[in-house]
Amino acid sequence: MKLYYFPPSPNSRKAQAVAIHLGLSVELELVNLQQGQQRTAEFLALNPTGRIPVLQDGDFVLWESTAIMQYLASQVSTPLWPDDAKRRADIMRWQSWQLAHWSRSTQPIQFERFVKKVLQLGDPDPQVLEQATENFHREATVLDTHLAYKDYLVNNTLTLADFSVASNLTYGAIAQFPLEKYDHIRAWYGRIEALPAWQQTVPQSPEVAPQPPEVAPQPPEVAPQG
Repeated sequence: MKLYYFPPSPNSRKAQAVAIHLGLSVELELVNLQQGQQRTAEFLALNPTGRIPVLQDGDFVLWESTAIMQYLASQVSTPLWPDDAKRRADIMRWQSWQLAHWSRSTQPIQFERFVKKVLQLGDPDPQVLEQATENFHREATVLDTHLAYKDYLVNNTLTLADFSVASNLTYGAIAQFPLEKYDHIRAWYGRIEALPAWQQTVPQSPEVAPQPPEVAPQPPEVAPQG
C-alpha cells in the first residue's frame, strides 16, 4: 500500500498514525502542497479533488481520510475498528461529528492565528475569530462533557474516533485554542500524544501549514486536504 501525504496536514497525520499504530507496511509518497504537486495530472488521476491523503492498494485507490482510516483498520483485527455494528456506528458518529462540526470550529482559529502568519496573509480577522471561538466553545463543551468519565471516546477504548478528533488539535497550542477550562479534553489529548504513533507523526516543520487554495484566503476546511 502507498499513502500519498503531506506531513504538516492533520488529515494526513491521522491516516499515517493509524497505519503506524496497526503496524501496517505502508509506503509514503510526499505530495508537496506548497509546490503545487496536488495539481499535477498524475495526482489528479488518483484524486480528482486534488486533496490529500490518498491511499493506493494495488488497483484500488481511496481518498478521504476517514475512509482511508477505516480501510486500514479493516486489514487486521483491531479494537480501533471492532467487528461490532454498534461500536462501529458509535465510532462513525464521532468521526462524522469531527468532520461536520469539530473541524469547522477549530480550523478557522488555526487559519487566522497560524496559517495567515506563516503565509503572510495579514492579521487575524477579529470577527472571524469571535465567531469561531463561540463555535469552538459550543463543540468543546460537548466533547469535554463526554470525556468527563472516559479515557477514550468509544467504549473507553482507543479507536479510530480518537485519532480523528485528536487530529484537529495538532496545531492547538500554536494557534492558541481556548482549551484552558476543558480539563477532560486536555487530559484525553495527553493520552493521545503519548502514543508512539502520534509522536512519530508530529509535523517535523511546524512552521509549514497546509496550503490554502489559490483563490482569496478562506478557512482551511476548503484547503487541499481530504
